[in-house]
Amino acid sequence: MIETVEALRAAAGQELGVSDWHPIEQAAVDGFADATGDQQWIHVDRARAAQGPFGGTIAHGFFTLSLFPLLLQELVQVRASGMGINYGCNRVRFPAPVPVGARVRLRVQVAAVEDLPEGAVQTVFRGTFEIEGRSKPGCVADVVFRYYPPPPLLP
Repeated sequence: MIETVEALRAAAGQELGVSDWHPIEQAAVDGFADATGDQQWIHVDRARAAQGPFGGTIAHGFFTLSLFPLLLQELVQVRASGMGINYGCNRVRFPAPVPVGARVRLRVQVAAVEDLPEGAVQTVFRGTFEIEGRSKPGCVADVVFRYYPPPPLLP
């Protein structure tokens, strides 16, 4: 478990490991569809999707990507920072569909660590969402997080 900025720096270029398996459930995919307005039948219409190209419903690519912070926290929790934010993505690809009912896990590498002004640190995590029993990943993404030091104590 990475808990400090110093440990992040030391891990640059290294794989941190993998998260636990996480089930992809239809209720969560439906909730994501409701929240985003993406009601594409391949995600929410079980009957039609069963006859479609994937043999059932699949998770939205962005649904899979949205699991990044949840699964990353199994490997990284920088507790000494005042604040950590998701700063964005450098690159995202969805090589294979993630079927509803499958399980995914996140394999994480620290791709880069960069010092920023005022003691902040930017980290690029390369994450690969592995789909249990499948050779191609559901998502590969370089996600950027920034960690800021705690604010100074007031007198």
